[in-house]
Amino acid sequence: MSGLPRRSSWASAALLALAVLVYVWGLGGRNIPANGDEMVYAHIARLTAASGHWLPLVSELDHMRNTKPPLLFWQAVAATDWGTNWNLWALRLPSLLYTLATASLCVAMAWRITASRAKGLLAGAIYLAFLSSFRYGRPYLTSAAESFWLSLPMCWLVWRCGASGRNGPSAGPAPFEPGWGLSIVFGLALGLGAGYKSFALIAPACAAFGLALVWVQGCQDWSALLLTGVKVALMAAVGLAVFGLWFAFDPDPAAVWREFVVGENAAKLGQSGAYWQAALSGSSSIWVQALAYMVNAGLLALLLPALVLLGLKPLRNERGRLSEQEQTWPGPWRKVLLAWLLVWLVVFCIPSTRSARYVIPAMPALAVLFAVHWQQLGRAWFVATLALVAPCLLVLGRIAWVMTELGAGDTASAVIAGLAFAVAGACVIWALLRPANTRQATLAACLMVFTCFNATVAPLDGAAGQFNTPAARQLQGQRIAVPSGFNAQFERYQFLLPGNRLRPYPAAGPEPAAARLPELLSSADAVVWALAVDAPQPCAGGQCKQIDCRWDIQGRQAGHALGMASLWYPQQWLLRRECLLGRL
Repeated sequence: MSGLPRRSSWASAALLALAVLVYVWGLGGRNIPANGDEMVYAHIARLTAASGHWLPLVSELDHMRNTKPPLLFWQAVAATDWGTNWNLWALRLPSLLYTLATASLCVAMAWRITASRAKGLLAGAIYLAFLSSFRYGRPYLTSAAESFWLSLPMCWLVWRCGASGRNGPSAGPAPFEPGWGLSIVFGLALGLGAGYKSFALIAPACAAFGLALVWVQGCQDWSALLLTGVKVALMAAVGLAVFGLWFAFDPDPAAVWREFVVGENAAKLGQSGAYWQAALSGSSSIWVQALAYMVNAGLLALLLPALVLLGLKPLRNERGRLSEQEQTWPGPWRKVLLAWLLVWLVVFCIPSTRSARYVIPAMPALAVLFAVHWQQLGRAWFVATLALVAPCLLVLGRIAWVMTELGAGDTASAVIAGLAFAVAGACVIWALLRPANTRQATLAACLMVFTCFNATVAPLDGAAGQFNTPAARQLQGQRIAVPSGFNAQFERYQFLLPGNRLRPYPAAGPEPAAARLPELLSSADAVVWALAVDAPQPCAGGQCKQIDCRWDIQGRQAGHALGMASLWYPQQWLLRRECLLGRL
């Protein structure tokens, strides 16, 4: 398999370094792309740390306590030193380290398969360029941990198959069969991955590993198949045993069963009638789930159909024109990667709740396939990808411009954002004008979209996005009413107004907003009040005093609020002001 030119090693290394810097920048920011439930689990982690005990998990939210296994919360307890260093950077750093570790696995697999350092580094950069990695690989509530642990068995198998990808098929099945000790080690890895999310993940992980083993080893007798099945079953048993320690050590195992096993997992199978209706139609149908890998790939989505078409060529082209390794298509390592992708997709078409993020643990396989065949994908697909990149840059640039005009940023932030957009635009132009560099320049442009996003929201992590007047900083131990519109969003004010007693109130209610403010002020020492950009000041009537005001981003948008006509005016749907109000 031909590698990239030697100078491309430096280009791939630069792309990977750029991706790492993008992920580090803004890690502690309040507006990074994240799962909407992040604050729910931050709330549980904070109260569990405050309790001084690893178990049971603690929460003030009804029916929101044992909704994730304890490893997620223990990670937060350890990273923040039992809550004494409670900040978003400390909470999210383990997630970032896990994501970088998974990117390293991608580097190792692609390097092993191709014997090309450039393609190995490229695989890591591609993995970090996926939207799923950027969105779910940095927040505290993350897919990073389980992606790493569940990838280890498949990564080992790709590594064992890698030499055959370069030198022809293996002489026999023996090199691909893990020993008993290694099966136990893999089971421990699966248990750790499940300990972050769910025991249900053991099923697709074992199914993918078992299918890959059988497929790679070819025709076997019944005894060999039985041996493979027993080893895979051993992995599953060890993984479940590790996960089962939660029941052994939790003081209330019945609550774990009721809230997690039944409420969080079994409920997702749904009722039979409603199940089939949802499976065949709607936003959670299997047809939508079939696009999961494209959704997770984000700006690189159009390269997936290009990869599929390329994969079909060995089946329909003249075999005499194919290389020796392509004549054995798909080859051992390709079988492992394909089994990895297919099993995860099929398994997560079964639950009634379907989401593209459920197949994130299989995204390393897609990154490796992209990297190995990077040069074989037609240039037209990369030019089409730039057609997605350009409008994203345009919208982000418009948001950054409006924020500067409104005073939501400072000169330094404006300069940094301007430089980021200039570099991103140069990458797009370079990709279009230099055919030989289109592929690497397109990947750089995709990473620069993430950079521009960071540059756009960075001012809101500075003075413009804080309550930082002397009066606001002096608030300690006060009762502060804070809005909460979606799944414990009040928890984010622990990072804005630390040391106070927060009392959440519904962000939206049946009565007019003006009528609710006096009631809130009568029961709290201060109130955080959200306003549209052009809304009048709430204290104009003399019923309260304004302590401070900050800029904020509305995290969840109504579908009717976004359209081509309004997209150019982010102050109407994206930006808002939050005022800290006190009693007279």
